[in-house]
Amino acid sequence: MIAIIRFPILCFLLPSCRGCEIMKSGKSYLKIGDVAKQVGVSPSVIRTWESLGLTRPRRTESKYRLYAAEDVKVLKRARFLRKVRGLNAAAIVQLLKREGKVRPAADGNTGAIGAHLRQLRSRRKLSLAQVANAVGISVGFLSALERSQMSGSVGTLRKLARYYKTNILEFYDANGASSRQVRPAERKVLEAGEGVRMELLAWGNTVMEPHLFRVAPDAGSGDSYTHEGEEFIYVLRGDLEIELNGEQYYLKTGDSFYFESATPHRWRNPGRKETWLLWVNTPPTF
Repeated sequence: MIAIIRFPILCFLLPSCRGCEIMKSGKSYLKIGDVAKQVGVSPSVIRTWESLGLTRPRRTESKYRLYAAEDVKVLKRARFLRKVRGLNAAAIVQLLKREGKVRPAADGNTGAIGAHLRQLRSRRKLSLAQVANAVGISVGFLSALERSQMSGSVGTLRKLARYYKTNILEFYDANGASSRQVRPAERKVLEAGEGVRMELLAWGNTVMEPHLFRVAPDAGSGDSYTHEGEEFIYVLRGDLEIELNGEQYYLKTGDSFYFESATPHRWRNPGRKETWLLWVNTPPTF
């Protein structure tokens, strides 16, 4: 019998609030053994594919892998490509990336964010509880962020940046001046929670902060947030739902949108495909 994990029950078994953070999505999850049975491969094969970036399971505080329905679909597609097409693991990953079923891996900056957050707190001689209570998150969640076991949503990162009197730009480790031309492989990358990838398009001594946002279906900013400045969005592909002070706006491919950053805002991808956004903040206070 396959065990489907629903976090309102499992949450009480976890040593921290990691389960509570996952629970908010309302999704059901499977353990690696159950996924292996569904897909028809061994758990070791799944772990190998994971090391190549094919899948990114969620993790409990005790390091258990948890897979959503979309993960199972990708793994079944990978098994088909291996068994029927005879592709090796690396070729499978490359093909699924071209098909848009696998997002490019981060450049390792998630680990840098964790260390940076821990450093910011240590410099101020603050406890985990002091910071967590100030920004409205659990101590367990903040601890997992600092240990790079989780990535925070845009809303959470913005709250932490504001508390430390800095901005999200600092989390990119984007020191120094950039060249006039930035090629795709040279972009600074930040994974801001599950399903949100932010690629910095220019940095250094700039008055604008341009990003390429790649937002997976049903992913988004999390909590509402504010900061100084102004923002411009152009939807390159897909859909975006954005809320300003409780008022909803729905953007489609080709739509543009402008607003003042001091207005409380939150957003998500309501569609079935990944959304790409050209998002510009000025001045760079995001």
